[in-house]
Amino acid sequence: MPVSEVLRRLSLDPGFWTGEISDAESLPELLRVSFPVLDGYALVLEIEPASGERVLGLRRPATSEPVQLGWAPADGPCPAALDWSELETFARVIALDDPTLPHPGLVVALLSPFAPPTMNDDERAVAAVRAAAYRSLRREVSPPVPSGPEQAPLPLFTDDRWWPAPPAPSPQVLDETTITALSGPAEAGDQVRAGRRFPHEDLADLVRRAATRLDALPRQQWYAETRPLARHIADRGDLGRVPALLGALTEAGCDHPTVLDALSEPLVPLEACWVVETLAGAEPGTLLRYHV
Repeated sequence: MPVSEVLRRLSLDPGFWTGEISDAESLPELLRVSFPVLDGYALVLEIEPASGERVLGLRRPATSEPVQLGWAPADGPCPAALDWSELETFARVIALDDPTLPHPGLVVALLSPFAPPTMNDDERAVAAVRAAAYRSLRREVSPPVPSGPEQAPLPLFTDDRWWPAPPAPSPQVLDETTITALSGPAEAGDQVRAGRRFPHEDLADLVRRAATRLDALPRQQWYAETRPLARHIADRGDLGRVPALLGALTEAGCDHPTVLDALSEPLVPLEACWVVETLAGAEPGTLLRYHV
């Protein structure tokens, strides 16, 4: 598992995302999460809970330590270490290989501050993907304490208005106000990509490999049979046809958990969008633009 149990628990604490961790002293001095992308490459995020500082690195094949892409203080801003299109590509490949990390989800929530949108990006689409990533953070909550009379009340007092139920706790880690604030445009920090030590060649090599992986997927096995339907959905923007695509994939023998989960009910539009786009061989955003 690339994500430690400590970081998984921490990610369910709202203060982790807002910079207000209350018990940082009880945590390890350094948290490291490694997201394997493919062919020995991985994105590595290091977090110091006490200071809030974060370092994003790229681990190359046959190496143990990552080379730094960018460093950020607790209160930001984060450097533009990745282009948004690069992060989007990596997150899709990671999700295909690790069903526990669906996209948009924890990968985007953790790494998107290092990939602020530029004038070449659709800021609305980027904000929507980031918001979906923060909304995907879910925690188990205890059922509300039963309310109501211990004994059958008199007929006059049977109405629910006499016995209001306590508010049910939300499984959503962040409220909508916080999600909006986190998902909005952010000023980029240092332009680290202009530095001589930035691993331009390695990052470009990983982008090529990841793009090749996504481009090849629609031509494999059962995906080739359902590609016309996926293309129809992507071009028309009609997610109402997703159940038909799911049925066709299942009938063809597809058992890929990431693909099937993204197309299953309850449907998360932005999660379904990237899978349909990938199966259709469409440009990222082809279907997404209909739903933001």
